[in-house]
Amino acid sequence: MKARKEVLSCCLLVLCFSLLAGAAAAQTKPIELSYSVFQPPAHRNAVLVTEWSREVEKRTNGRVKITLFYGGTLTPPDKCYNGVVNGISDLGTSVFSYTAGKFPLTEVTDLPLGYKSGEQAAKLFNEYYKKFQPKEFDEVKMLYLYAISPGFLMTKSKPVRTLEDLKGMKIRSTGTGAKIVSHLGATAVAMPITDTYDALNRGVVDGLLSPYEVLDGFRMADVVKYVTEDYGASYSLSFFVAINKAKWNSLPADIRQILEKTSEEWIEKTGKAADEIDKLGREVGQKRGVQTIILSKQENDRWANAVKPLLDEYVKDKKAKGLPADEALKFFQDRLK
Repeated sequence: MKARKEVLSCCLLVLCFSLLAGAAAAQTKPIELSYSVFQPPAHRNAVLVTEWSREVEKRTNGRVKITLFYGGTLTPPDKCYNGVVNGISDLGTSVFSYTAGKFPLTEVTDLPLGYKSGEQAAKLFNEYYKKFQPKEFDEVKMLYLYAISPGFLMTKSKPVRTLEDLKGMKIRSTGTGAKIVSHLGATAVAMPITDTYDALNRGVVDGLLSPYEVLDGFRMADVVKYVTEDYGASYSLSFFVAINKAKWNSLPADIRQILEKTSEEWIEKTGKAADEIDKLGREVGQKRGVQTIILSKQENDRWANAVKPLLDEYVKDKKAKGLPADEALKFFQDRLK
């Protein structure tokens, strides 16, 4: 009888130790997050995303593990946002304008407002988000926004110094950029940036709208001879980093705090990185003989007036939908001054 009690006691002790060990293992098992990234791993923005992920892992002492899926392999760029909403990926980064019509108020970020740098645009986009808290983002938890450096007019063989020089030209552009081109008096031709080198080479298009970075990153310095710095009509593009809302709500409070703190620091990092790769593109262009054309103040004002109807259309259209479009536009214009 005594022996049976001892055996039973031993069994109970083993069971208790097993349960405690299982609980400890469950506590130490990291929270695994999937991250959909549309850029290839070597792209500067993808490198920054990787660094952000590793920093989060470091600051959480390994309690969070992030697996990155580059090049749109988990969700393509135009499906990334909805992929985060639906839990296909826990985290995702892409361009707002790739999901046309889904972010009506935030279309203000892509308007030709005369941006001077990627860092300026990135900081401004995040200030806008904090001030307006757009309901169009309610499906996710937005961590931070970032931007490209200003987009300018680049041409293959004809220098553009006035609006009149643009007449009859075919310019590669997409989204808001296509509207900018049309208002400036040229013909917009939509195509991926990856097809533009060949299109310029074959004369399918005469130029493109883009930041300086493409002169190096996409070898456009081989086929572009002029860049017109048209700050009066310069634009940027807004990018997002978002996390699935249910996943966010399931995270411990201290981990959510780490994610927010790290994201806040990456706003400036991504903005500066955009300007760094833009500077490199400019330098590569200069070495290849690409000429920069600086518009006079009078001509720059003409370009700004030519695209102004785009701003008016934005306000009229979004106000009709009950959105504070006039306030959002004024917010950007006041800060850019």
